[in-house]
Amino acid sequence: MTTATTPADDTGELRRRLARLDTAALSDALDSLHAPPSVLPGIRPRTPGSVACGPAFTVRYRPLDHDSRGFRNAADYIDEVPAGSVVVVDNGGSTTCTNWGSLLSTVARHRGVSGTVVHGSVRDVTESRAAGYPLFSTGVTMVSGKNRVVLDRTGASVDVGGTTIDPGDWIVADDNGALRVPAALAGEVLRRAEAVDRTEARIRAAVLDGSRLDAARARFGYARPWEDGGHDDGR
Repeated sequence: MTTATTPADDTGELRRRLARLDTAALSDALDSLHAPPSVLPGIRPRTPGSVACGPAFTVRYRPLDHDSRGFRNAADYIDEVPAGSVVVVDNGGSTTCTNWGSLLSTVARHRGVSGTVVHGSVRDVTESRAAGYPLFSTGVTMVSGKNRVVLDRTGASVDVGGTTIDPGDWIVADDNGALRVPAALAGEVLRRAEAVDRTEARIRAAVLDGSRLDAARARFGYARPWEDGGHDDGR
């Protein structure tokens, strides 16, 4: 079982293997464990074809007090984000102002951050796409967060549409969307998701070799793919 205190070498191996899987296989694995809600609702890819995978570095915003005077930057935290992390920003899903732009994408990419998921809005998506930086969000707007929101805190649990994300939980995001893998379940979710992937690969190969789909599904355990049915067929 993998926990938030997994040694660095094991964390790197976990990241490598999780990143090879799509979120569909991981979702099936989480379903098989009856895990708490894992999908981050409403999150959409802004850099198609990219994958973010890593432990969550959580960031929470709050509205700026209207009585505040002078310039108020939205936040300065990016230099504290460890390489390999996925930044998870919670601004309540707001579409009124942005919480991420091209400057943050540039710095994050330079520092080896795996990607960013924003429960709120981003901007400068053209630049992030050109840089190939994995960026996911609820919305897109050109309106700056400066003088509108401020950093509430980092390193706290956040709620994205009913899914709780704790610091160190694994985040995987791709063209299907984004999901959370609880840190304490990461090892078992990985094992089951890899089995799901193998099961579907066997079914696909059998169909391409002439089998009926229903027969292939029955043969390779499609109803419970995380059990790795059909492991004795040599595939």
